[in-house]
Order: sequence, then structure tokens, then C-alpha cells
Amino acid sequence: MSKTITMTQVKSGIGSTKKIRATLVGLGLTKMYKTITRKDTPEIRGMLNKVSHLVRVEE
Repeated sequence: MSKTITMTQVKSGIGSTKKIRATLVGLGLTKMYKTITRKDTPEIRGMLNKVSHLVRVEE
């Protein structure tokens, strides 16, 4: 089975740049405290690095 990453949005994207908000939407994080699970790929890791100050990641 492939590795997965679980992430939860813990801070709001309000006041962030359009790129940051678009990255959150691209990850599927649209509301506060929403938790999602995605495959652990380099693309997802890059997006998480961009919004690391807004999300909590569990592996």
C-alpha cells in the first residue's frame, strides 16, 4: 500500500495571498479543521511546504 499523508487546516487562509489560498483549495482544504488524506507524493509535499504555517500534518 502506498504511503499517505493526513493534514488538517488549523489557521485561516484569510489575509493570505491568492497563491496560498489557491494552494489550500488545490489540497482540498476549504474549511477550518477539515482533515483530508492524500497520497504522499513530491507534488503534495511541495504544496504542504507552501502552506506549512496554516496546516498540521500527520503521517
